[in-house]
Amino acid sequence: MKASRIFVAGAALAFAAASHAQSNAVETLPSGVRIETVTAGKGMKPTADNTVTVNYRGTLANGTEFDSSYKRNQPISFSLRQVIPCWTEGIQHMAVGGKATLFCPAKTAYGARGAGGVIPPNADLTFEVELIGVR
Repeated sequence: MKASRIFVAGAALAFAAASHAQSNAVETLPSGVRIETVTAGKGMKPTADNTVTVNYRGTLANGTEFDSSYKRNQPISFSLRQVIPCWTEGIQHMAVGGKATLFCPAKTAYGARGAGGVIPPNADLTFEVELIGVR
C-alpha cells in the first residue's frame, strides 16, 4: 500500500512538472500586445534604437499565413524604429536566441489601412519571431 501511495504521488508530481513546462509565459503590454515566450533567449536584449535580425512567420487571426522569412530561407534585419509598433514593443522583450509569439491588436499593426492587399483593414495579427541578432 505504501509503495502505491509513493507511485501515485510521484506520478502527480511528474504530471504537474510536465504541465508547468508546457505552459509558456505570457506578458501583456499596456498597448494590448501580448508576448508568449516560447524559448527564452540568453543573449542581448534590444532597445528601440537597435537593428535586429529575425526569422518570422506572420498569420491573420484565421491562421492564414501572409509572410514568412522561413519560407524564403532568409532572415531579415531592420531598425526597431522602422516597423509596426507591435514589433518595436514586443521584440524589446526578447533576448538573442529567444523565440516568441507576438499577438498584435490591429492598432499596433497596420490599423485601418491594412497592408499590400494581403492584410485586411483592422486585422489582428500573430507573429512567430526568432531573435537571431542585435546590433
